Formats: sequence, C-alpha cells, structure tokens
Amino acid sequence: MTEHRRRIDIVLEPEYVADLSEASLDDLRRRRESAEDVETQISYYRRLLHGRLDLLNFELRRRNGQEERTLIEALPEILATGMTFGAEPNLRHIETMPPIPTTTGRRLIDKIMDDGILTQLPELTEEELTEAVDRLEEVEKELSVQRRQLHTVIDALQDEIIARYRSQQGETQPAG
Repeated sequence: MTEHRRRIDIVLEPEYVADLSEASLDDLRRRRESAEDVETQISYYRRLLHGRLDLLNFELRRRNGQEERTLIEALPEILATGMTFGAEPNLRHIETMPPIPTTTGRRLIDKIMDDGILTQLPELTEEELTEAVDRLEEVEKELSVQRRQLHTVIDALQDEIIARYRSQQGETQPAG
C-alpha cells in the first residue's frame, strides 16, 4: 500500500534539511523551490482565512450596532484590507492560484470557507458567526506555525546554497 503524504509534511520532516552538506546543489535548489511553493500556498490560504475573518467580524460589528454600513457597502474596503505591505502586494509571487482545500460542506467551517459566504451570512446566527470566527482563528494560528516552520526550512536551504557559492568563489579567487 502506497503512503500518500502531503507536501507540507514531507518538507517539514527533519530529514528534509538533514545532511544538507551532502546534497547536490541541484537537489538543494529543488528542495528550496518545493518548500517555497508550499509556503506560497500556506500564505494564500492564510489570506483566504483573513478575508473570511474580516467579513465575519464586520458582520458581527454590524449586528451589534457598531457599524452602520451594509456589508455590500463596506465590501471593497474589507477586501482591500491587508492585501498589501508597502507598495508591494503580498501575493505577488503566485502566478497560478493554488486550489482551495476541499471541504465536505457539512461543518460550519466548510460553509464559511465556501465562496458563497456572502449569501450565507444572513442565515447564520450570531452564535454561529462567533463560533466560525473562533474556528478560523484557530486554523489561522495553525497555518502561521506551519509558515514559520517553512521559513526555517527555506532559510536552512538558502544558507547552504549561499555557503556553496561562497566556497566556490573562494576556490576560484587568485591567491593573493
């Protein structure tokens, strides 16, 4: 029986960055590219979660009388929030958007992550909205931990690649 493991599980295994000095430069680059791809997807999913959280939190504020605008009126502002850092979009490296994780449609989290969230908001109770916010925040924390772990892997791979280039330059420099 073949074991199917997610790419993130493979990249975060300690063996992925063990004995990097023994790996070829091409292998190091391949590993780094794979880790960066996984990090890009995690970042994308986090942004999706942030967007959902922004929508749900706005709806909670609106229902509590803290917001006078309708969700539709505030939507452009809500969707624009957090999409850029400085002058650069934070999703600039994504050429093809990764697929949204498959959901069953049975759990509240599945309903919230569905693209039809705007049409579902009026049907959700305040308790369901709060529960959804709590669950999305938990998932976001999990993704943030994974993202930090991925950065550690990417940094280790990048450090080894840089060390290789530096050692090659040192070998080719004329004695002095």
